[in-house]
Amino acid sequence: MIVRIMGEGQWKLADSHFVELNKLDDELLATMESGDEEGFRQTLAALLSAVRRLGTPLPDDALEPSELILPSPDASLEQVREMLSDDGLIPG
Repeated sequence: MIVRIMGEGQWKLADSHFVELNKLDDELLATMESGDEEGFRQTLAALLSAVRRLGTPLPDDALEPSELILPSPDASLEQVREMLSDDGLIPG
């Protein structure tokens, strides 16, 4: 799967990493629902870090269709709320 982090670029990840990313997505949703700003920041950082750690960055000039688009690390809780559907950032 191809994942885009807004403002950073794209990473190619094996589908086998979906479970780990989905778990972090669920945690992110929980922090947002509770209004836990600190938990939101920590979980968003963990999600983005996992994509960077597990994935292979695509060249800057590559424009592949992204299955997932994640917010930038400095996105606010409110900005991410606007991005989310009922399924979270990662469709289940």
